[in-house]
This record gives sequence, C-alpha cells and structure tokens, in this order.
Amino acid sequence: MGRGLGAILTSESRVSVHSVTDKGAESLVGNIIEVPIEDIYPNASQPRSYFDPKALEELAQSIKNLGVIQPITLRKEKDKFEIISGERRYRASKLAGLTSVPAYIRLVNDQELLEMALVENIQREDLDAIEVALTYQRLLEEIGMTQEDLSKRVGKERSTITNSIRLLKLPPDMQEAIRTSQISAGHGRALLSLEDEILQKKLFSLILSKKLNVRQTEKAANDLRKSVEEGTSVSGTQKVFVHHEKIRKNLSDLMSVGVQIKSSADGKKGKIVLDFKNEKELEQILSHIQ
Repeated sequence: MGRGLGAILTSESRVSVHSVTDKGAESLVGNIIEVPIEDIYPNASQPRSYFDPKALEELAQSIKNLGVIQPITLRKEKDKFEIISGERRYRASKLAGLTSVPAYIRLVNDQELLEMALVENIQREDLDAIEVALTYQRLLEEIGMTQEDLSKRVGKERSTITNSIRLLKLPPDMQEAIRTSQISAGHGRALLSLEDEILQKKLFSLILSKKLNVRQTEKAANDLRKSVEEGTSVSGTQKVFVHHEKIRKNLSDLMSVGVQIKSSADGKKGKIVLDFKNEKELEQILSHIQ
C-alpha cells in the first residue's frame, strides 16, 4: 500500500510541510506512504485521553493477522509526522510489533489539526456522554465555532449539543458516574433539573441505592421539587423552608464551607451549623464573622 518513505523523503525535504509551496509537499501531500513508527508522534491536543488496554490488545492481534486496513492520517512536522487521526491504530500497531504503518498525509495548520481531531472524536461510537460534552465545549471555545456552525459540522441538532454541554455543570462525582456507566446521560439531565446541589445529591443517592431508571429518576426529581415548594421533605418527617435553603446556599457560597440550617417545625427558630474540615477552614469562617 503506497510507496516507502525512503523513496519520497530526501534530506532536503525533512522540513515542515504546511503549504502546497513548501518543499516536499508535492510528493507527500495526498499520498499514502509507509511511515516508520519511530517517526510518528501523537497530537498533544488529542481529545481522547483513555485507550482501553484490552481493546488495544484485540486490535493489535487483528493488525498482526490482517495488517493496518485503514491508513492513519498525519501531517509533516520537520523530520517527524504528527497524528491527525488514528492514534488508536498507531498504538495498536506498536503493540503488534510493526515498524511502519500506512499513512495518508494531509496539509493542515494547528487550528485545523485540532478541529479535525475533535470532530473525528465526536464520530466515535465508544465515547461516553461527558467526553462528547467536553469535545463540544472545546470546539466552541478553542476553535471559536458557534453552536449553529457546530451543529452543521457534526450533523447534530443544536438542542442536542446544548443538552450535552449542560452535563458539564454536574458535580465531578456525578460526571464520573456517567463516565463509568453507573448512570446515563438521561439520569444526568434529570439531576440538572434540580438547581440546588443538596437536592441533586439526594437524588443521586436515590439513583444509586434504588437503581432508578431514567423515568423513575425524573419522577423522583419532580417529587423533590414539590417537597421544597410545599415545605416538606420527601419522607414528610422534616420541613424544608425555601427561604432557609436560599440562605444556606448563599452562606455556603460566601464562606466556601458546608452550611446546615436546622429549624423548628414552624421555621421560626433554629440554628445554623458551619462545617469545617481543618484549621484553615475554621480561620476562614472566623475571618468572615469578624
């Protein structure tokens, strides 16, 4: 498949190729050539951060038997080649003991390289919902796309992209639960329907302990919202006053510590508990009081 690299690269052409007028562009760009693995390096902006070891071993075995069926895509940087797409095939080829891989050489600048890597990442079937959301966010922030442009580029509805990115507003433990398939993106959206983080944590615990499906989770979220609006907890044993909850959240945000408000049944008296984990947090509380 393609010509050997030695037949194309000369010492004169061992420079970066970023435009059609650069030396070596005519021979390299648009061609499929065999590139030594030692001359290839991954894209530092590669959006994919995790490669399943077992899946890599399986692909490596397939490559040993059949070779690399689909060439990876590279761009030339001085005397090396940077991966645009195909890092998984590159890693598996190294595991399989290959010394070179077939590669398609493209002409791209740094921004195009990042955009191509990100867009290709979204098309993968094994992505978790948080990884998809992070990729959308990078395309919007680092490439400067609008949601409308992004919608056209990846073939997704704008609402799909918006809902995906919203998952990044979840606390880290809930995002991690989505990444590890403990809960689904549907569960995540139900959690986001509760604006208060304490209610989110209550619902999250319910999902895990009772193994709620998405429909059950949505119902539980509605029940929690109603309990706050009506001033009662889900169990009906303790009142939750909306204005107390707002005060608690404001205090917690101001002092950056855990805050509890424990009130009487009618909400007319009670106490505020400020939680601290160490001396530094205690000093922080005291400085605010002073």
